[in-house]
Amino acid sequence: MYKITFSRQADKALRRMPRNIATNIAKKIRQLAINPKKMKNVKRLTNHHGYRLRIGDWRVVYTINENEVLIHVVKIKSRGEVYK
Repeated sequence: MYKITFSRQADKALRRMPRNIATNIAKKIRQLAINPKKMKNVKRLTNHHGYRLRIGDWRVVYTINENEVLIHVVKIKSRGEVYK
């Protein structure tokens, strides 16, 4: 199981969004920690060294560090804002 860390920006975004959406996103991130390679709705980013997880209209951008067995969540934003 991977350890999950959040950037300050991602943590703040998760705390400010509506509770039902934040709960759903947190549940998907916990599932991601179990096996990040087999998760649905995950794509490798082309202009970034990380991945993105699609959860409805929200996107979670993260990186995986295999050496430390760590997933670092970089951004959590809506679909229109995440890639800017």
